[in-house]
This record gives sequence, structure tokens and C-alpha cells, in this order.
Amino acid sequence: MKNLILILALAIGFNAYSQIYDPVDWETSVEKISETDYILVVNATIEKGWHLYSQNVPEDGPIPTTFTFETKDSAELIGAVSEEEGMTIDDPVFNMRIKFFDNKTAFKQRIKVLNQELSIVKGEVEFMVCDDQRCLPPEYVDLEFDLTQAVSVVENTDEAAVATPTFGNITEPKNDESASKTVSDDADKSNVNSETETESKGLFGIFFIAFLSGFAALLTPCVFPMIPMTVSFFTKQSKNKAKGVQNAIIYGISIIVIYLVLGIAVTAIFGADALNAMATNVWFNLIFFVLLIVFALSFLGAFEIVLPNKWLNKVDKQADRGGLIGIFFMALALALVSFSCTGPIVGTLLVEAASKGGIAPIVGMLGFSLAIALPFALFAAFPGWLNSLPKSGGWLNTVKVVLGFLELALAFKFLSQADLVLQLHILEREVFIAIWIAIFGTLALYLFGKIQLPHDSPLTHISVGRLSLGLIVLTFTIYLIPGLWGAPLKIISAFPPPLDYSESPYGVGNSKTGGGSAAVQEELPDGGHLLAPHQILAFNDYDKGVAYAKKVNKPIMLDFTGWACVNCRKMEQNVWVDDRVLSVLKNDIVLISLYVDDKRKLEDDEIVESQLRPGKQLKYIGQKWSEFQTIKFKTNTQPFYAIIDHEGETINEPVGFMFDADEYHAWLQDGVSKF
Repeated sequence: MKNLILILALAIGFNAYSQIYDPVDWETSVEKISETDYILVVNATIEKGWHLYSQNVPEDGPIPTTFTFETKDSAELIGAVSEEEGMTIDDPVFNMRIKFFDNKTAFKQRIKVLNQELSIVKGEVEFMVCDDQRCLPPEYVDLEFDLTQAVSVVENTDEAAVATPTFGNITEPKNDESASKTVSDDADKSNVNSETETESKGLFGIFFIAFLSGFAALLTPCVFPMIPMTVSFFTKQSKNKAKGVQNAIIYGISIIVIYLVLGIAVTAIFGADALNAMATNVWFNLIFFVLLIVFALSFLGAFEIVLPNKWLNKVDKQADRGGLIGIFFMALALALVSFSCTGPIVGTLLVEAASKGGIAPIVGMLGFSLAIALPFALFAAFPGWLNSLPKSGGWLNTVKVVLGFLELALAFKFLSQADLVLQLHILEREVFIAIWIAIFGTLALYLFGKIQLPHDSPLTHISVGRLSLGLIVLTFTIYLIPGLWGAPLKIISAFPPPLDYSESPYGVGNSKTGGGSAAVQEELPDGGHLLAPHQILAFNDYDKGVAYAKKVNKPIMLDFTGWACVNCRKMEQNVWVDDRVLSVLKNDIVLISLYVDDKRKLEDDEIVESQLRPGKQLKYIGQKWSEFQTIKFKTNTQPFYAIIDHEGETINEPVGFMFDADEYHAWLQDGVSKF
């Protein structure tokens, strides 16, 4: 039964990955400035979730968008191809600032016609696109510009703009078949969109974390004492129990509305895309670091973050009006009075939600406010439950201090991201983990009563709850220690810098350089090399890899990857490091990694005509492997993994991006067992 489920899961997964993706449509048009000057316009329409990279990408980054034009002696290119502003982020995988476009964008190239008989200008665009789970190999699309169908436009008198046309928002090209020509790839277009599911999971995660954060805020000295006081007020002021419950429910809904308005305002003011860009920008990461340090110090008791008293006085006056308006302003008063405790939590949530983009800040505020509002409505409906609430006391301050330590640990995540992008190597993996060990180790001492802060009540004994939490924190601290010697620490893999961003990428005291490595290299088979940092024997030449597999009688895993494939690196850094997966890759299969973006030219005797684009020749090694993948497996996304036998036949269904190490290991074992 277990094997049947695995086979069904793999079959479903294969259907999802066996698609020829074509997420970018290219459209050309021509603008006529004068009798000799024209602007060639290329509009790109990009499917939701996919990113088209800029023309200007740092070295060792993704493949940039590149245009070539066949003008010969008939026309002269004036300036470079201009592009829109797009979005620039600090990519933690490539460790560099990368600019890309989504939805729609346009490029412009000005030319001067030297031969008046010229009517058609041909060109080509090379580009690469990625989404959250896969990348496509570099594509080459033919462009054709019909000068006889150019649309006359008013010339820009700005001399600089004429030399190199630039623009902000591009107006849509006229809906005229004579003014534009749609150009698309020859491959069949088929798109099974999984972005909606991925986005929903991300939003649910934000909601869940925000909901837990709301409950944590309830247990702070600013909010918890308000529950019995507020519920008692409603039950006493109302004419009957039903009215009291009704008012308390309206009060809870008002709390939700207040925080929802905050989330909507943040999203509306800054914009979903702007929030995402800010959250991944170096300087904003530094600002977030400072902000969270301030929040942490506030929770630890160094000072209190309070709002101006005149704000509270104005709200109190409105609350005295009674009715629905009065109840709403009572809820607003709660939000303002409790700001010293809820403000840091809300601020942290908005920062985290901003990194997700879209409506994440709104979803986060919904989860947080729901957790705050629920107790007021429930205790109003069942006032007898109030007697079961623990009494206010020093434990409330303990909760606040614990939150302060958590804020302090989270702050270094943002500092680490800034350090990664700037490549300062100040906060490398070992330093980051050492800081977390110090933070959580100190928190454990605090919970065990070995350290006391100024606002703490005298601790005569340790409660069972506090002791249990202390043991959990101490266990977590001990778990972090092996990370100093290269342990992957999968529980917190999203927080510290990657394994290769450290003083010793292979672990303290473990070196893969020098004479030892040379000795290993001498024993490697023809065409083989050790894939760092895992030291997996791998081949980049298909024929040599197959020959070695026959010699050692092992199955082959084809790894369709790319130097600029973000999600390929995620798989290698997070899934391949699993001990079980690594054991299979090292001992049970022969790995052949085929890079679809390899820009090395093919040898003359290897140059053949493309089967997917008749009339075009394959020029690069990457094109060869990309076409091989598309024809054999009917898909063009990376990462893509297939286990085959020595005759090239698939043993089990291929898979793509699979972030679950258990599932990936089960797939590997299934392939090995069937060989």
C-alpha cells in the first residue's frame, strides 16, 4: 500500500512537471521620430509568478536579457537598449543585487536609417526567467521590426533622452495588427500554474505565526489585566447578559477592524511590491535590525515605548459617547494603551509579512487581532470562565522578557541578510550561531532564575511552566552548538547564513584543499569531479558519465540544472545535505549534472540544427542539454531530476523542485531499487 501511494504521488508530480513552459510573450512595434530616426520597441508580457531578468546583471548572477540587431550597413544603432525601472532586490542565494521585471515591461532601441530602402530590421533576444520553484534555460526569440508600419510620435526634445530613450510607465501599444507583430517560441505553450497554492501556503504561515503572536501579546502586562476589567465593564453596563455578550462581540470585531486597517494602510501606502523590495534591501535590513534591537530592549525593561498622552485623552473622550462609536473607541483605547507591549510584536509581524509581499501584512494583522479579540468575546459570553484565569503577577513580566530575547535573536537575521549581500563576511555562519547560542543560553539562565532584570519580582521558587520552558530553551541552545562545527541545523535553516558562507564551509578542522584534494583528484574517473561542498562524484559530460555508470553498474541520475538556477542551489543546500539523500548520491547512483545555461560553444562537429526551432543551429552546450531535456522529458524547467538506466530509459517518474528531504529520499530509493 505504501509503495502504491508513492507511485501515485510520483505520477501526479510527473504530470505537474511534464510541461513545456513559455511564460513570456514578446511583441514588437516601431515608433517613427523623423524620416531617418526610429525607435524599435519590444514589449514583454510575463505570466504571473515569473521574473524576467534585467539587461544588467552582475557577473555570476542569472542570465541577463540581451538584444542583438541585424543592421549591417543599412542602419546605425544610437545608444544602448533602454529598459524600465523594474524591481531591484538583494538576492540571498546569489549574494548580489539583482534587477528583474514581472507582469509587463518594455525595451527600446533607437536607430538611424542609412539606407532608405530598408524596410525590415531583424533581431534576437536572449533571456532567462524564474519563479519561486524553478528556472527555465536561456531562450532565444527572433524579433522582426517593420519600419513601413511605424507609428509617428513626437520627438523628445531632451537631448539625453534622444540619445538613449528612457521611460517610466510605458503606454500600451496600439491595438493595431499593422503596428505590431507577435513573436513567440516554437515550443508548445502549456502552463500548469502552481503559484496560487504556494502563495496560499505562505499566507497561511503568516496567519498562523501572527495568531500565535497575538496570544503571546495577550500574556503581557499591558494586555492580560485588561481582559477581566473590560469584560466586567461590559457585563455590568449592559441591561442583560445577552446585551453584554453582544457589546463584547462588537468590541472584539472593533479590535479586528483597527488592526486590519493598519495592515491595509501599510500595504496601500507602500504598495505590495515596494514592501517586498524594501524587505530585501540592504539598508532596510539594517533599519529593521536597529528597530528590532529597540523593541528587544523595550521588552527587556530598558525603557517603554509609549504614545503621546493627548492621543489617549482624545480617544477616552470619544469612548464616553457610548453606543457603537463608543465601543469602537474603547477598542482603539485598548490598542493605544497596550502599545508598549503590542507595538514591538505588531512591528515585527509587519516586517516579516513585508518580506512575503502582496496582502501578507493584511493577513498578518487579521491573525494577530483575531487572537487578541477572541478572549474578550468568549469571556463575555461565559463570564464564569474569568475565575479560571491566573492572577496577574511577575509571570507577565517574564513573558515580556522572553519576547525580548526572541526579538533580539530575530534582529540578527536581518543584519545577517545585509552582511550576505554586501559580502562583508563579518557575520558569517559561525558568528551568527555563536550569537544565538549566547542569546538563548542567557535566556535559559534567566528562566532558571540565575539572572534577574530590574522589573522582575523576587523569585522564591521556579514554577513547573517556567522550568519546562527553561529546559526547552536549554535543549535548543545545546542543539545549536554543533552548528559551529558545520552541522546543518535544519530546524533553523531559514535563519543563519548558508553553509558555504562561513570561515570553514566544510566544518571546523575539515579542509578540502591542498595535497589531500589533489590526491583524491588523481583517483577520479575520466570526466568526473567532486561537487562542492558535498564532495559528490559528478559528471558534466553525458557520454563519460554513462560509461562510468556501466563500469560500476549503477543507475544514473540526470540533474538538469543551471549555473544561474536559484532553486537548484536551494535543493543542493537544503535537501542534498540530508544524510540519507547524501548517502544515495555518493554511493548508489552516478550523478550527471547537465547545465542548460552553459554558454561555452559547441565543437564544430557537435553543431546541429535544432529540432525545436527548425532553421536554427544549436550554438552552446547549454542549448544542447536544454533541447535534450525538452524532447526526452517534455519539460523545460530546472531543477529537474530523472533516474535512468544505461540505455537511457527512465526507471521511475522524474521529479522537479522537491523541498521535502523525506520525499526526495523515497524517490531516490525507489529508483535505485528498480534498477
